[in-house]
Amino acid sequence: MPSPPAALPVINPARCTGCGWCVAACPPHVLSLQVQLWRKTSVLDDPAGCTGCARCAVRCPFGAIRMRREAL
Repeated sequence: MPSPPAALPVINPARCTGCGWCVAACPPHVLSLQVQLWRKTSVLDDPAGCTGCARCAVRCPFGAIRMRREAL
């Protein structure tokens, strides 16, 4: 069984524009774009599948994603 990631992405919907860059940058494909309150926003669909690589946070041009450390 794989160990859980050290950190998970937290998406700020107020800053997210729904551009999809984070979704494209995610190697395990655990992010998706969903419509929330009539606008697209990024959503972490599978926290258990996240590797914690932070590529989504690095790629986001709007600073809408930060990595939050999870308690082990």
